[in-house]
Parts: sequence; structure tokens; C-alpha cells
Amino acid sequence: MLKINRLVFISLAALIVFIAGLASFTPGSGPGMSREEAEAAAEPFASARIVRDEYGVPHISADTDAAAAFGLAYAHAEDDWATIQTTLVAARGELARYQGADAAPTDYVVQLLRIRELVAARYEEDISSDVKVLLEGYAAGLNLYAAQHPTRVWNDVLPVTPEDVVAGFVLRTPFMYGLDSTLTELFAEERQRSISMRSTQSAFQWLDEARLPFGSNAFAIAPEFSADGATRLVINSHQPFEGPVAWYEARVQSGEGWDMAGGTFPGAPLILHGHSPVLGWAHTVNLPDLADVYVLESDGDRYRLDGEWLELEHGTARLNVRLFGSIRWTVERDMWWSRHGPVIRTDHGDYAIRYSGMDEIRQVEQWYRMNRAESWDVWYEAMEMNAISSLNTVYADRTGEIAYVYNAAMPVREEGWTWRDYLPGDRSELIWQAYHPLSAMPLYHNPPSGWLLSANQTPFDATAMADNLSSADFSQTFGIEPRMTNRAHRGLALLRGERSLTSERLEEIKFDKVYAETSAVGRLIREILAMDLSDDPLLVEAQAILARWDMSTDIDSGAAALGVLTAVRTIHNRHHEDPWDMPPAQALREAADELMLHYGRLDPSWGEVNRMIRGDVDLPLGGGPDTLRAIYGAGQALDENGQIRAVAGDTYIMFVEWDATGEMRSRSIHQYGSATLDRMSPHYADQAVLFAEEAWRELDFDLPGAGYSPLQP
Repeated sequence: MLKINRLVFISLAALIVFIAGLASFTPGSGPGMSREEAEAAAEPFASARIVRDEYGVPHISADTDAAAAFGLAYAHAEDDWATIQTTLVAARGELARYQGADAAPTDYVVQLLRIRELVAARYEEDISSDVKVLLEGYAAGLNLYAAQHPTRVWNDVLPVTPEDVVAGFVLRTPFMYGLDSTLTELFAEERQRSISMRSTQSAFQWLDEARLPFGSNAFAIAPEFSADGATRLVINSHQPFEGPVAWYEARVQSGEGWDMAGGTFPGAPLILHGHSPVLGWAHTVNLPDLADVYVLESDGDRYRLDGEWLELEHGTARLNVRLFGSIRWTVERDMWWSRHGPVIRTDHGDYAIRYSGMDEIRQVEQWYRMNRAESWDVWYEAMEMNAISSLNTVYADRTGEIAYVYNAAMPVREEGWTWRDYLPGDRSELIWQAYHPLSAMPLYHNPPSGWLLSANQTPFDATAMADNLSSADFSQTFGIEPRMTNRAHRGLALLRGERSLTSERLEEIKFDKVYAETSAVGRLIREILAMDLSDDPLLVEAQAILARWDMSTDIDSGAAALGVLTAVRTIHNRHHEDPWDMPPAQALREAADELMLHYGRLDPSWGEVNRMIRGDVDLPLGGGPDTLRAIYGAGQALDENGQIRAVAGDTYIMFVEWDATGEMRSRSIHQYGSATLDRMSPHYADQAVLFAEEAWRELDFDLPGAGYSPLQP
């Protein structure tokens, strides 16, 4: 699943300068809610019990779903209150109050997108009563923990409300498909794309592609493709190891029938992907075209639409910016809106934005319906809510059904326009008003091949070639990505070579560390080997090492360091045929110089370079950028120790199996452990060794022990 980036807008650069206004000093006012008030609000959810297994993973049980959400909130807060708090405050548009000027652009975006106003206007009508109770339980759990630990709570954060939780989903969901990149682009110094022209030639072109720092894998294997008749699901999202979109592992069970194990994010009151005893699903990021930019013809504070001049709606963003200590400046910035949506005014033009989900607050409700489903039909009905704007979703269940849903809340657009380009803002027929049903999107359900793979590639190459969908059957206005990742190239080739897949072989494929010859890395290496570098002895030696490379990133490889360090400078995890970001010879020279500086040779083992570092754990890691065993470091260069410290990629992984009789086995591994921030906890890094060794933990669905109550921790 994608990372939520901090947006840095040129028009807000003045926020880091003292701006005319009044400075205010805010004395510490405490958490804003007393312990007695929080305990009283928690009483309806008192049946929640938290049991932590030997790895500290919370297993929550309760009489009701709402009480289970209460327990989940409390357990997650025990392990990661600081991140949850940051997520909630960001969704309020108040993060700069606590984190300073760098957070001001996020606050501006929250106010420009009117997230709080949208939630306030739609909450009562759009959120079902049972989901409201669930949200109330979750908020009560956060409030109770915070009130019990007031020194860890920022001033005036409490009380957390159900609306805060919903607003967090509203903020995060469009960033999953890249709305943040669209906004950032508009604040560049000059226009980045041309206005779309109505022509068949341009309507079929893929003119731009966002570059994801991370990706995800998901495998679904039906009984007919398994050697033993089992159904298998591999849940393998690639996320940052830390932060607001790092996975937290939990299991929840209620007397009302909710029973899920899997991963969730800070501020989420349920499991986002995982499994119940009867079914499960995995998300991977997709990149449909869900955000449109319109170039406005403007005249002061007016814009032209259908031959008429209309007034832009005007508002003021109030950004409360922390300078140091409790000293803050309140800065005001103009905001505008047209009938299209929010407006960005720049030196190179005025632009309006319209994006999928801009009127949607039911994301948490859809995930809850998915959590509660007990069959394919009910689960797919939940998906048809279309409240989650994007994300591929791969499904499997104990009856042997498998599916791959290319999930997208796709706008109904006029045909004949290149919607990935900028659009003329003076034509009302281009302001779409509705969404296609999910049934209009690509769907694989029980393909004859018996298997499915999603690795952030085009949905038109996801299984046996004879069973693939055709892009010709879907509108060009959808903007469905044509890209192929290395993980897709490699995974598809491996699966297509199997006829009767064992559990052990599926594990081997999931942890495969090789770059395919058909991948961007394969193309890069072929180009380098074809170059005449004879005037540089070091590069001649580097060529010889790459000529012997088997394209593997196993820890023992003596060529992977040189190959990967060259590739990350030129490819940046892209998966298309554009020119390289850096000339390959230059990238090879830089990589060679770096290795000589730190190791005195070009062929250190990959395990010397690529490391899992967490607390006292410092271990070699196999895998690399865009391999099926995905490991990403920070930046393109080695650190001062000559190492790459893993910061993202494979994180929380689940391997779920239903055998031929329907009996379930579930294994998982987390990159670190349940104690996200507490270095003194035994669970700060107790899974890191297993993760580095590509080992598993068995999940016991029988809750161990009596546990403890959040009301009496």
C-alpha cells in the first residue's frame, strides 16, 4: 500500500519566515479530558479484554464489535500513541501547531480539501448506526489511554471523536493513488503538462506515470492449482517500516461474530487487510487515473465556464504554526474553489482539481463490511460500496474461491479526451458528477488457471496468459496503468512454470530475489555490458563483475551491491521505457567509487551491504528494490558505514492456507515487533531476526490466557 508524503508547496514558503501577525503563548493545558470523564465514556465497552501473545501481539476479545474496537484502540495506543496522535491531528488540519512550519502545507491541504467540513456535513447521514457505535468505541479506547497517560498527550488533543477517525480515512485515501503528487506538481515553478487536446492520437497515449517508492505483492492460489488441494493467500504489502502507514498487527474477536487477524494503520478501528477463519484479502497499490486538473481561464477572482464569468468561492486557511516551545504564529492563507473543486493559483496559471473520493466519507464503513463478511458474495457486495477510491484487492476463502478486484471509484468521463493531461476548465461537460459501478472495473473471479498475482502491474497481465483480461474491453478514460514491475515479470514467469504448486514452492516464489531479464534492471545491465568503457579500468572491472551477475540479490552475491547501487541511480523504481534518470555509465562509476571508498573492492557480499538494523539487531538481508523479496533503503547511496539500512518493503507478511477439508493455518511475520516506539520493550525487535531469516510465526486463533481490561490496566 502507498506512503503519505509531506507536501512542500512553493506558495507556502513564507510560512518558515516571520510573517506579520501576533505571536501567542499557549501554556500547557493538559490533555483536554479528565481520566474520570474518559473512564465514564469507556464503561459501555468494558467487556474488552487484551491478551498479548509471546511476541506482544494483541489479541482482543469482547462481547460486541464496538467493545473490540475499543480494545484495539487501547492496545495500539499502548504501542504507538505518538503516531496515532499525529495522524488524528493531521486530519484536523492542526499539525503545524505541534510540529512547526514543515507541517503547514499539510494543514493547508486539509483545509483546502474541506475534509473537516465534509465529515461534519455527511457523518450523520452517510455513516450507519452500527459503524457509529464502532467508531465511538474506538475513540473511547484512545481517550482512555490518553487520559491515563497525560504526559504523552499534546495539549488540547482530547477528546478524540468518531469524526476524527473518519477524517483520517478521508485524508489518507486519495493519497494512496497519488493526489499528493498532483498537488505538488501544481506548485512547481512552471507548468508540467500540456492541456489535453481532443484527438484520437493523444487519447490513447500513456503520457505520465507517478513513481512509487514502494509496492506490494499478493498471491491467491485455488485448490486446482495446489498440489494438495489447498487454497492459499499471501498478503505481502510493501510499506515503510515506521510511521503512520506502517503495519500494526492485531487480532480482534467479538461475541457478535467479528473475527479478524491482520494489519492495520494508526488511527484505524479495524483490520485493513488480513483474514477471518473463512476468508481473507490483500491490498496492493494501483494507479488508475482518479485526479483531474483543469486549467482555468481567470480574470481576477472570476473564471470562465460555458461562456459565462463566475466568481471563485473564497476562503481563508488559518495555520497555527509552532515556532519553538509554546510560541506560535497564526498565519492566514487564501483558498479558492470553483465548480470543479479546489483551486490552486500560481504564477503560471490557475488550476482546479477534481478527484475521486472528494465527496466520500464511508471508507471505514466499507472496510468494516469487508471485515464482517463470511462469503464471497457478501464480501464483494461490500466492495461495491466503492467508498475506497483505489487499491487492488486479492481475495481467497476456504471454499476455494479466489479473485483479483481492480478496485477504483472511477469517474464517468467524456470519451475522447486525454484525461491524464490537463483539461480546459471552461467546459462544464468535463466536470464529471458520478462514478462507474465496480462491475465496470477489471475483475478476475476463479480464473481457469487457478492462480492470481498482483504486484503493482497492469491488471491485464495477472494470471496465465490465456486467462488474462484485455485492455481493449475498458474505456481509455479509466487511465489504467500499463506498467510491469520486476516483481510481476518474475512472479508471473515462475508461476507459469508450475503445474502443481506446493506450499513450500509458493514460499520460495514469494521470497525470490532475482531480477528478470525482461525487467528495467535487466535492460540496464544489458546496456552497460554493451558499452565500450575501455578507457576506464575501474569500469572495465565493474563490467566484468556485472557480466557474471546472475541477477540475484541473495546475501552471498558478490555482484548485487554494484548492480543495485547502479540501478537505483538510474531507475528509481520505475517500470517503463523512459530514458534513464542518470546516464548508466555515470551511475556505474558512482556506484563503483562508493564501493571502493567503503570496501576497497567492487564485490562485497550483498549481505555486508544490505542490513536489517533495529535496536541491537544488525543482520544481513537478502532481497532488494522491486524483487519479490522487496527491501528498500533510504536514498541512493551507502551510509557512513558503507551500508544500506532497510527502511521499507516487505513488512507485515501473512501466509494463509485452507486445506482440502477447510481447516485453516495462518503464519505471519512483522519486520520489527509490536512495540513500535518503546526501545526498552522486549517486543521492540523480537521479530526482526525471524524477518531477516525469512521465517514465520504461527497464529493461534485460540485466545491464550485471561488478559487484562483497559479499564484496569
